[in-house]
Amino acid sequence: MKTLVIGDIHSGFLALKQLLLRIEPQEDDTIIFLGDYVDGWSDAVETVSFLIDLSKVYNCIFLRGNHDELVYNWLLKGEDKPMWLAHGGEASKSSYQGRNKELLEEHMNFYENLQNYYLDKKNRLFVHAGFTNLKGVHYEYFPKMFYWDRTLWELALALDSSIGPGHHSYPERLKNYSEIYIGHTPLTRINKIEPYCAANVWNLDTGAAFKGPLSAMDVETKETWQSDPVHLFYPAEKGRN
Repeated sequence: MKTLVIGDIHSGFLALKQLLLRIEPQEDDTIIFLGDYVDGWSDAVETVSFLIDLSKVYNCIFLRGNHDELVYNWLLKGEDKPMWLAHGGEASKSSYQGRNKELLEEHMNFYENLQNYYLDKKNRLFVHAGFTNLKGVHYEYFPKMFYWDRTLWELALALDSSIGPGHHSYPERLKNYSEIYIGHTPLTRINKIEPYCAANVWNLDTGAAFKGPLSAMDVETKETWQSDPVHLFYPAEKGRN
């Protein structure tokens, strides 16, 4: 019984299928998806439909990403902000164009039931982006931070490696959990394309929306799997800007 965590997909349906073939998960495994299923490549609908079907076979936990919320708001209220459209939204709009009512209702239900975070029995936190309250996620005043925050990752990166959890200067935010797993901020920004740990924060966003692969990790053993670079599956497309 493994606990697997998978980073930001950004509509890279073909890469997701390849990744799962490489992992070969078992039916009693738990698969935690860190959010941002859509916005980027052209397979937004195919990705979400695949995830819905996957949850019928495996114990899947789906977290809410900022791009999932943006697509949901567009489907629900017609919000199509220029910034969203420029950062993958246009591809998602095209993917949903002309889809039938039953599919749209199924996908709306998927988006509505995404979790803001997941905390396991070993005090490991899984969240798309982060949180801001020093006491932890249960005290967060601003729920949108769970899928928009970047300060948690910035804090972890800035932490001097010589300062451990027992040191008085170690940040209170990070002391709340044994490990924290996030996506949201592509590791390609620091020239990395494999899951990377700073302090006790693991980042699984390996740039699938750009030139990187889609990544997964066994949270117990830290074994990792990756797809081929996602852009190779979509040679005629640009992905996110």
